Amino acid sequence: MKMMKTALTAGALALVPFAVLAEDSSDPIVIPIHNWSSQIVMSNVVGQILEGAGNSVEYVTTDSQAVYESVRLGDVTLEMEVWEGAFGASFRAAMEKGGIVDVGDHNAVTREDWWYPMWTKDACPGLPDWKALNDCAAIFATPETGEKGRYLDGPVDWLKHGAERVEALDMNFQVINAGSAAALWAEIGAAEADKKPIVVFNWTPNFAEAVWPGEFVEFPAWEEGCDKDPAVGPNPDALYDCGNPATGYLKKAAWDGMEAKWPAAYAILEKVSFTNPQIAQMAKLVDIDELEPDEAATAWMEANPDVWSGWVN
Repeated sequence: MKMMKTALTAGALALVPFAVLAEDSSDPIVIPIHNWSSQIVMSNVVGQILEGAGNSVEYVTTDSQAVYESVRLGDVTLEMEVWEGAFGASFRAAMEKGGIVDVGDHNAVTREDWWYPMWTKDACPGLPDWKALNDCAAIFATPETGEKGRYLDGPVDWLKHGAERVEALDMNFQVINAGSAAALWAEIGAAEADKKPIVVFNWTPNFAEAVWPGEFVEFPAWEEGCDKDPAVGPNPDALYDCGNPATGYLKKAAWDGMEAKWPAAYAILEKVSFTNPQIAQMAKLVDIDELEPDEAATAWMEANPDVWSGWVN
């Protein structure tokens, strides 16, 4: 697996009180890296805080679903972005096995679902209702999808269940998976010039909401069990016939041995909490400003010492 290392600049380093983590193990805290910008930058921010305070930190590229098993087994130490809609099921499954702990929520409120830029509504004025979207399916058709509308879902490993929803709600759409978050932004950007109607997977918080105003498609409201019990939701014979939670959590998780091995680092992790605008700014530094993740983390820290300095005191 790919390992990465970061270091604080002198400016950000000077803000970290070094004595905080003297009692912690000298073994490295292993932080996983996934395939969307806010998680990568946030992980580097927390890693740089811990490094500056005396810990050793390693970064390892890890599958965003399998990571919860890795945390549970202690192969990685923590996870900074547990999105309810995308990863709640994997997180809960790991919790049931034991070895992983819930370290609390960020202040951010999340939503992940089908989304369209506002110019799409001009061509399909019944939006955001999902039935109106289905009635307009033909305007989203491409040579790749024939007569069906094209919906660009997230990467396969995000397990967004777009195809299952299409089948459960009998929608005239074909689901295509993007290879990365960057491919989703490229799709929106390419459609912007001639205001081509598109519908793609999107989420909040991220930078895109400031660049391309848009709306989430309103599917049947999420009900607990919609992903497990066919009786929940409008189709009694299918799962995933609901939208994702409209006010989802964003949690932190850790190996249950972290607190004993790195008690001061764990205390910092408990305090860490980011808001929607802060997370969107982290993503913007990479996706718009084109900084490397470690550079973005350092820049964010230098611009926001009032946010994080209290976590290490």
